[in-house]
Amino acid sequence: MEIDATFKRINMTENKNEKLGWINGHWGIFKDLKVPINDRGLNFADGIFETIFILNGVPQLLNEHLNRWEKSARILEMNSPPSKEWLISLIEDGINRSQLNNVNGVIRINWTRGASKQRGIDISNTSHHSFWLEIDSYQPNFESISTIISQTERRNSFSRLSYCKTFSYNQGIQARIEAKNAGFNDAILLNSQGEICCATTANILVKRENNWLTPPSNSGCLPGIMRQRGIDLNIIKETVIEQGTVIGQRFIKAPLIKLFDRIIEEKLMSPSIVVIGSVVDYQVEACSPKPAEVTFPIPI
Repeated sequence: MEIDATFKRINMTENKNEKLGWINGHWGIFKDLKVPINDRGLNFADGIFETIFILNGVPQLLNEHLNRWEKSARILEMNSPPSKEWLISLIEDGINRSQLNNVNGVIRINWTRGASKQRGIDISNTSHHSFWLEIDSYQPNFESISTIISQTERRNSFSRLSYCKTFSYNQGIQARIEAKNAGFNDAILLNSQGEICCATTANILVKRENNWLTPPSNSGCLPGIMRQRGIDLNIIKETVIEQGTVIGQRFIKAPLIKLFDRIIEEKLMSPSIVVIGSVVDYQVEACSPKPAEVTFPIPI
């Protein structure tokens, strides 16, 4: 099933400088840092992560990201990640070392159950969890894309994994491949009940009669940082979104600035429309028979 759509997306344009990372007490460039080949994050995608946008040297919505990271660890019965105080100090050190004090960038923090002590998926009570950090300079930019609704992949609204930012992006990858093979750029995923849920790496916002709507938290969508801040401020409302609200409509550019200007006015985040934490948000204006509008920013 196809959606004839035009999207605007913020990609991150990579700086040509070497990427910097931290693991086991050491800073270094990516090619010099090593993760054990028996790490459960590598073997089984048994890990969680957060990606945090840096605006002019300042990590955005850092506390919210760390809270979600800690909550994901509890949900998946992992050990508690490193403390916020220690992480904030390490992140500040990384920003200084990467010379990102006055420019934009991105940080990824990773937490796994560590090296496997035995074959199989059973968890050893004596295994030590692993942490590493990645940091790089990036600059947001917009491009237009097209999308379809995936016919092969659906989000499981009953799985606890759907509510955690885990290493496994295989479902999103397969849906993206499906879209590419059909001549589109990306895919929207339905959930177990056949309702609109999310994109391959995105939350979805629907604009209808000047109201911003998003699938409910029990739909199987990832609890996005930007999404939740909008809900807390009554800017975004949760509701079930049926396929018929977006299928068969023509999509044009969305008024992204209008929504995020309001969020900025409410002091939701720093004064920039690109400061949306690590969540990609689709905004779909489904007000038939008028054209609908879609856009989404920054990768997870």
